[in-house]
Amino acid sequence: MRAAWSVVVAVILAISLSGCGYNTIQAQDEQVKAGWSEVVNQYQRRADLVPNLVNTVKGYASHEKEVLTEVTEARARVGAIQASPALLNDPQAFARFQSAQQQLTGSLSRLLAVSENYPQLKADAG
Repeated sequence: MRAAWSVVVAVILAISLSGCGYNTIQAQDEQVKAGWSEVVNQYQRRADLVPNLVNTVKGYASHEKEVLTEVTEARARVGAIQASPALLNDPQAFARFQSAQQQLTGSLSRLLAVSENYPQLKADAG
């Protein structure tokens, strides 16, 4: 009798503990989705600022056309990939998204390096 009672208590305890874990998983899932939403917002903000940056530099660095074209093309690649919560569940799509973001980061780094060669550009920015 005592063994049967112990089994019943163990089953009830296991069921109640699994319910607690489920709520934690759901809360953490929501935190991940909220964090991902922030990441996507920052990437979108960065992509939206690229045309203004390119136009500003274009006026001073007209012979740096290759860098400007590279930045514009990288931004277009980023814009072509729709960032959505489903992106997290598709490893291939996420890899393409990450690759496009890395290309944009590299292009922007080269653009910033070019902009350092033009002191007047820095003076007009302030």
